[in-house]
Amino acid sequence: MITIDGSYGEGGGQILRTSLALSSILGLPMRIENIRLKRPNPGLAAQHLTGLEAIAKVCEARVEGAALGSTTLTFAPQSALKAGEYSFDVAQARPGGSAGAVSLVFQTIFLPLALAQGDSRLFLRGGTHVAWSPPFHYLKLVYLPTLARMGIEAYLNLESWGWYPVGGGRITGSIKGMKSTILERLDLSKRGELKRLWGLSASSNLPAHIVQRQRRQAESLLRQEGFQPEIEIAEAPSPGQGTFVFLLAEWEGSLAGFTAYGRRGKPAEAVAEEAVRSFLEYQASGAALDQYLADQLVLPIALASGTSAFSTSKITQHLLTNIWVTEQFMGTRFTVEGQEGQSGSVKVQGYGAF
Repeated sequence: MITIDGSYGEGGGQILRTSLALSSILGLPMRIENIRLKRPNPGLAAQHLTGLEAIAKVCEARVEGAALGSTTLTFAPQSALKAGEYSFDVAQARPGGSAGAVSLVFQTIFLPLALAQGDSRLFLRGGTHVAWSPPFHYLKLVYLPTLARMGIEAYLNLESWGWYPVGGGRITGSIKGMKSTILERLDLSKRGELKRLWGLSASSNLPAHIVQRQRRQAESLLRQEGFQPEIEIAEAPSPGQGTFVFLLAEWEGSLAGFTAYGRRGKPAEAVAEEAVRSFLEYQASGAALDQYLADQLVLPIALASGTSAFSTSKITQHLLTNIWVTEQFMGTRFTVEGQEGQSGSVKVQGYGAF
């Protein structure tokens, strides 16, 4: 049994998600201790418990420690990965409900289902646009198109937006099982020329002028920097209130996404400025990937055949921690060039067949 220290590095929920995915894919039992020890509220939160329930069903795992606040967990797969139809509601994991991120539940089970024999359908309910997690639009427009280059075919649809603290958002998805478990290598070292810069300004159950001000400010700031953005107003049906700006940079060789959320007392202009600032910092680095896609690609490229590589605008502790977790299951395979907090590159010799 592999033992993982959940307090290592950034000490967050990504250690849990990566460990669960690898355990199910490789069929290796594992134990995680000190789960999310460095977070204000250590242990399993609602979205982690939902992700655990989901992945346990996919491989019929035997689980110990599946409870809110648990800091120790044992997970032992009992079957091969099972495609099928799965439905999960993050709100059911905690009394009083939860706006826990459905994107994190999705990322826990996505690769195992893609590598299962047969197609799968997903129905997920919870937070679709909440802080500290990829929003729905990042998954759909950045993450999934990038993984499609590895031979993975999946689709997501947003039926209702879920904001913090109400949640209640709904997404559906389909994942086409691969005929082969061999993932194609990725080379995302160069981004090439910018083909298009566009984005969304959206809000739910708030005055209409908010999305207009967000769009105007984002477009104005980007034009001052010499870009010609296309910012669209998006309808956002939701049981709660929220607002955000999302920017998508489409390069010849890669995709990158940038998100900013509103909150009470935060002007619409400040939301736009935050998203634009994130894009400009990335753009100045010259790297192919934004810092978030970098750590989200660690697991799939480790499982791919051959050598994969990418450049990233920032080497984060999140990235380094995810590499460490992956190597606990698969041995030393990654080479990182650059210092934490700066731009750099990552190369890995993929696991290949499993």
